Amino acid sequence: MNPIVYHCASGHAFFTGVVLVILAALLSLRESSLARRGMILSLVIGVLAIAVSSTPLPWWFYEAAVLGSLFWLVTLFTKRWRKAAAEAMVGVWLLGLLLEVPYHLTPGVEPVSTRRLAVIGDSVTAGLGDAQTETWPRILAREHDIAVQDLSHVGDTVSTARQRVAETNIDAPLVLLEIGGNDVLGSTTPAEFRTNLDRLLTEVSAPGRQLVMLELPLPPFYHDFGRIQRTLAKKHGVNLVPKRVFLSILAGGDATLDSIHLSQAGQQQMADVVWGIVGPGYVSDLNEQ
Repeated sequence: MNPIVYHCASGHAFFTGVVLVILAALLSLRESSLARRGMILSLVIGVLAIAVSSTPLPWWFYEAAVLGSLFWLVTLFTKRWRKAAAEAMVGVWLLGLLLEVPYHLTPGVEPVSTRRLAVIGDSVTAGLGDAQTETWPRILAREHDIAVQDLSHVGDTVSTARQRVAETNIDAPLVLLEIGGNDVLGSTTPAEFRTNLDRLLTEVSAPGRQLVMLELPLPPFYHDFGRIQRTLAKKHGVNLVPKRVFLSILAGGDATLDSIHLSQAGQQQMADVVWGIVGPGYVSDLNEQ
């Protein structure tokens, strides 16, 4: 995967962009022509990096950031309140960093009652139908002695996955969702995505059951899908795994067949990464037996 594409899709570009915007605000307090050119360059690159990162922070933050940035730009011409405006710029974008950092921390799971796991996914999980490929749910079952109920299916969207779940009895204490990529890349609107994901999470939620969902790497300007995922994860108490975790697998040189679908090496990497997330719950369960 191209390093620039990874930097943007992983959300790291947001942090780069914020640092550059803050640098531009600080450079605006200097009078030299070199500082002025550096300010313009940092501001342009920073704003572009933030935009293409599709970081789904709340709208109120982006509205405050835009207003603060416009005020700062005006002071560059009027030369009044310049220092206060620069300080406000630094403050609002530091707030953005504080709001975003928690979504880049990998969540943990609590100990489970039984060694069962249900997986809901699309072709990244189900594979492309090659009988010789051992998918990562099967690897988990074989390597870690857990019963995996694999509900993944090639081409599934959130809507079709919900229909599949509605027809299935899930008795696992932990459910992992790798779903939504076909919605983002397909014709699903954000409103449809919100409705379907809300219904899916409602369907799989149960007392004593933990839900883990992989955050979707997003193309530029697809903020809405990420914002919906985060909002509904909070509503349903879902452990949301940062998109950089999933993307780090796709970025591996031999991990994919076509930059999206996993090769056998990628399936193994995915199994290892998923076990690093859910394994502590099952390891605790095994130690108690």
